[in-house]
Amino acid sequence: MEWRGRRGSSNIEDRRGMGVGGAGGLGVVGTLVVLAVGYFFGVDISPIVQQTQTMAPGEERELTQAEQEVGQFVSVVLADTEEVWAQVLPAQANVEYRLPTLVLFSGAVQSACGSASAAMGPFYCPGDERLYLDTTFFDVMGQQMGAGGDFAAAYVIAHEVGHHVQNQLGILPRVNQLRARVRGADANRLSVMTELQADCFAGIWARHASDRFGTIEPGDIDEAVNAARAVGDDMLQRSAGRTPMPDSFTHGSAAERSEWLRRGMDSGELVHCDTFAGTGL
Repeated sequence: MEWRGRRGSSNIEDRRGMGVGGAGGLGVVGTLVVLAVGYFFGVDISPIVQQTQTMAPGEERELTQAEQEVGQFVSVVLADTEEVWAQVLPAQANVEYRLPTLVLFSGAVQSACGSASAAMGPFYCPGDERLYLDTTFFDVMGQQMGAGGDFAAAYVIAHEVGHHVQNQLGILPRVNQLRARVRGADANRLSVMTELQADCFAGIWARHASDRFGTIEPGDIDEAVNAARAVGDDMLQRSAGRTPMPDSFTHGSAAERSEWLRRGMDSGELVHCDTFAGTGL
């Protein structure tokens, strides 16, 4: 993916060089709070990563050169999503696109949806319309999930932006209302459909970004599809030494995630991303 030297977004809030008061003690209670929030659909990678060390409240540090570079990369990808959705959403849904803010953090973070640790993976909080990302997740993807590469990382950002699009379309509020009336496997399946649609929306972005910017290189699409497979619930459960249990899935299987990502890429249209068909949403 050609990204160096291109325009970056100004909607980045970089908290990586500062400590977060209260976030370092997330623990079991904080994790349960995260899991209890209906909109909080982060990828739980805690079974395959060690506990992240966090800085003390008020402590600050200089960002490394590598951290500065990944921050620039994230900024460029976010700018691409802004341009694509500012065109696609009004044209296909008659909805004006509001730009989200992307928060970069290290270890743990506070949001309008509560506290979260890096082990919960990237997430979107509709309460403040912010995306939250610990960029070391990209290292985990490459080193422990076998899903490295610039476009694999871009897919992760585009997926979280997909949740922002869902929120603007009114899908997330309706999902949360429905989840309040169901339990167990039914609630999990609603989460899966939400995640798969965000994957499809990420595919829409990839299609339009390729057509609009011409920055997609040979092999980039394969990187994104491989990343979608790597964060499938069955793959994560196997990585943790567990037998995959479909009723417990909250994000979808590797096959489902890669399939819906490709649907978005192939069509470039919102109407082909209806993962909720038959649910009344």
